[in-house]
Amino acid sequence: MATLGDIGVAAAINLLSAFVFLLAFAILRLQPFNDRVYFPKWYLKGLRSSPSKSGAFVRKFVNLDFRSYLRFLNWMPEALRMPELELIDHAGLDSAVYLRIYLLGLKVFVPIAFMAWAVLVPVNYTNKTLELQLKNVTASDIDKLSISNIPLASDRFWTHIVMTYAFTFWTCYVLLKEYETVASMRLQFLASEKRRPDQFTVLVRNVPPDPDESVSESVEHFFLVNHPDTYLTHQVVYNANKLAKLVKKRKSKQNWLDYYQLKYSRNNAKRPLMKTGFLGLCGEKIDAIDDHISEIENLSKEIDEERERVKKDPKSIMPAAFVSFKSRWGAAICAQTQQSRNPTLWLTEWASEPRDVYWQNLAIPYVSLAVRRLIMAVAFFFMTFFFIIPIASVQALASIEGLEKAAPFLKPVIEMKFIKSVIQGFLPGIVLKLFLIFLPTILMIMSKFEGFTSLSSLERRAATRYYLFNLVNVFLVSVVAGSAMDQLNTFIKQSANEIPKTIGVAVPMRATFFITYIMVDGWAGIAAEILMLKPLIIYHLKNFFLVKTEKDREEAMDPGSLGFNTGEPRIQLYFLLGLVYATVTPVLLPFIIVFFGLAYVVFRHQIINVYNQEYESAAAFWPDVHGRVIIALLISQVALIGLLSTKDAAQSAPFLIALAVLTIWFYRFCKARYEPAFVRYPLQEAMMKDTLERAREPNLNLKPYLQKAYIHPIFKEEEEEEEEFSYKLENESVLVPTKRQSRRNTPVPSRISGASSPSLPEAVPEHSEP
Repeated sequence: MATLGDIGVAAAINLLSAFVFLLAFAILRLQPFNDRVYFPKWYLKGLRSSPSKSGAFVRKFVNLDFRSYLRFLNWMPEALRMPELELIDHAGLDSAVYLRIYLLGLKVFVPIAFMAWAVLVPVNYTNKTLELQLKNVTASDIDKLSISNIPLASDRFWTHIVMTYAFTFWTCYVLLKEYETVASMRLQFLASEKRRPDQFTVLVRNVPPDPDESVSESVEHFFLVNHPDTYLTHQVVYNANKLAKLVKKRKSKQNWLDYYQLKYSRNNAKRPLMKTGFLGLCGEKIDAIDDHISEIENLSKEIDEERERVKKDPKSIMPAAFVSFKSRWGAAICAQTQQSRNPTLWLTEWASEPRDVYWQNLAIPYVSLAVRRLIMAVAFFFMTFFFIIPIASVQALASIEGLEKAAPFLKPVIEMKFIKSVIQGFLPGIVLKLFLIFLPTILMIMSKFEGFTSLSSLERRAATRYYLFNLVNVFLVSVVAGSAMDQLNTFIKQSANEIPKTIGVAVPMRATFFITYIMVDGWAGIAAEILMLKPLIIYHLKNFFLVKTEKDREEAMDPGSLGFNTGEPRIQLYFLLGLVYATVTPVLLPFIIVFFGLAYVVFRHQIINVYNQEYESAAAFWPDVHGRVIIALLISQVALIGLLSTKDAAQSAPFLIALAVLTIWFYRFCKARYEPAFVRYPLQEAMMKDTLERAREPNLNLKPYLQKAYIHPIFKEEEEEEEEFSYKLENESVLVPTKRQSRRNTPVPSRISGASSPSLPEAVPEHSEP
């Protein structure tokens, strides 16, 4: 069991790591050649230009203004300076509301920490239970500050029950206010938002086959009959997945061609060669430039043939379509009502904005979605179950003293105090984090297999799975397996009816493990996030090997995005730990507060300067955030009921059961009162927005704006791609600097879906008055 000294060593290691990361970031961000790595969002908006265009050669790469190094922490107040309304306009509502989750954590846990340390810590510490009654149980100084130090059947447990009520009521009050605020922000954002295609468009799926009509004709006929006054146009969905793969392959070949051309331009004496064998490691040597030009030409012909096949082959048209309406009111009516007497046909839902659409999954037949989701549910269950083994193994590192009692031969290995402190206070957290590195990628692949049609829904499903995985493996397994390991020797020698009592005492002792995990993941991990080491390295590699023009340099930037599928479950784990241990082991709370404070500053900076969100869902994820905090409250209450039952305080259980019932009632109240604002669009709001728009632009013609908004990106970018590849092939031996301007609109096209929203002001054709 880790002691205060072990925690101190772990804190020193993680604080030093965080300081090194922040210091490295503060220095690297000041260097001109890193400007596009640490400020890409401003470049994408066209509001920042490269600082390395004039002056001495050294100044193009290194910042020689030594006064700027004295102000290396200025990024922190700068990150906090931008008002929330300006932040919403700059980065979108999703980003602004995501930051409010960190503020929610501070609002919840700062008052709770003050109350817990003022009331519960003195109540716990002024007992001698662990020293006198349970000498055979592993304990540490931290455990003496926990509820484990309260004697059996003590009246002091009423203090913990009262404080549990106080913590729950305060958390629910903050949740209520936040839900109300975010719901209001969402409605206001939707009311003031500029015109977008998804406001007028509905995704229709499971269109019934008709032997006499094509899918396009069937869709047009159905909506002209059933929505005669509001229907405007539609776009059928094509299965262009093979075409998309060919285009992606051609782009990869083009990148290699750019690399070899740039290499040849630097050394004209020798043409670059490549081997034709496995991974270019063996085989005959050939001219790399000629080979790639030939392959690109062949791929271009194959792409043209596949494109024509997709357009002409009826089998390439899926029984789905994007249907656009003349007004938001008409779209709202269609999206939120049943279209047919058969509830499995003509299924409608709000269309995602074009850059949020995950086009690959639109080709999945609707009837197979239920089977796919069942398969993934079973796969996720077994994955979660089998992951228990490595998680339980990690706990052996977290409790060396407990392991020594069952296996004394390990004692000589860990005799050195510093080594033991490092093993107990630092290693368990870092090992657990390493186990979880590939989990988000696996969960995203599973979500894609399930057939969700938008990036936002993919991320929300992956986030849900990640949260459940953390709940089972990181929390429950860590508590149960770790506690069992700590008390292994006791379990072997005691009678069966004493085991529940020992577990009840041991559960709070896992706080030390979670403290080490919070410091590794929530302190050093967050500080490493702002350093952006991977994008930094990749950008400079691309800049050296591939970049020939300003457009290439712009494409080399990788601003990334918030990553809701990984960030939000991590936040929820800290909510869970904080609420569970607030009453049991309050010493954990300051570590969580440091995480929320540091993460808020870091991610605010990243959202302002770096991240370029791939979609805008208008904070549609908030009901999930609210629900998971409620789950954390319920788990904390159930855990306390179980703990008190082992402390001969079962008579207090009805009071905690009543609290759990009140918490469930509060959740149902919030769900009924505020959740509709996140799942339905009020007809009143739609009509108001339509009326205002018609008053301002009486001659507005929406059809040209909406007609091509939901064309597959492969077809949408056909002319642009052909022009670009023709240009590069015609000029393959000559490097000509381009004068193209950077894209002035943001967000940029999604790197996953490949789609982008049309520029709002210019993309809406209007008829001028005569």
